[in-house]
Amino acid sequence: MKGKVKILFFGFLLAFLTSCVTARKVNYMQEPDKHIPSYADTLSYEEYQLRTYDRLFVRVYSLDESVTKMYNGGGNGNYMRYMLSNGNLSNSTTGSYDLYTYLVEDDGTIDFPTIGKIPVRGLTTREVKKKLEDELGKLLKEIPGFSTVSVEVNIVDRSFSVVGAQNGRFPITKEKMTIFEAIALAGDIGDFNSHKEIKLVREKEGVTTIKTFDARSKDIINSEFYYIEPNDIIYIRKIPGYSFGINSAGTAVGITATTISFGVLIYSIVQTGINHVKKHYGTKSNTSTTGGN
Repeated sequence: MKGKVKILFFGFLLAFLTSCVTARKVNYMQEPDKHIPSYADTLSYEEYQLRTYDRLFVRVYSLDESVTKMYNGGGNGNYMRYMLSNGNLSNSTTGSYDLYTYLVEDDGTIDFPTIGKIPVRGLTTREVKKKLEDELGKLLKEIPGFSTVSVEVNIVDRSFSVVGAQNGRFPITKEKMTIFEAIALAGDIGDFNSHKEIKLVREKEGVTTIKTFDARSKDIINSEFYYIEPNDIIYIRKIPGYSFGINSAGTAVGITATTISFGVLIYSIVQTGINHVKKHYGTKSNTSTTGGN
């Protein structure tokens, strides 16, 4: 019996210890080693370049009220900026979404009033702002008393998605959002999901790439994965076998000991029952034999 108990104990202990979640498996900002990769110092933040089907919110400012009304339609620009800053601008929140935004068409242009089609694909919002100010300046300089116009350009509906073990679509509420901010916004990776095999799906210039990185590495801050771009997809893989809530070796040992104790108790009860039955039927058999003689 002792031999069987030992085998059971070590079997359960091995199973629990290999399944428990340790700090090593889930902590961020760990020093790279043979198990945690080191990323080259390739970080070079680049402003987002506009792509086909992006939408731009454009507002023109001028001391000439007629110019302001002509390009802004007398709409509530302050409300639109508030919605933009909170990542809430969508068809459901504003009834005049399309009136305030300009779609980047298949040919890479937006159709702006009085100017016509302007190529914007591949440009940053700052470059589009400069281009619009130059074009409007040329167009409106003949107006008596005209003063220089100023243009505000923002990308509408900037967001990223998380799929796999967790799912959701989340707004990018600042120009430079890091991977850690994105993960926090999505509710963290979770103890029972893979931290070392995060996949990032990104489309750029019509080409979709899938790259894998280890979110535990401290070197992530120096890599191309550090900043999130609009329309990025983050895939978080669930680790098979991590469905129960064991998050430390101590917990695993405690559960193992409890399980073994329970198993020994059940074994003892069953063995006692078997011995009792054997003894009972053995006694009856001996009695019958004696009586027959």
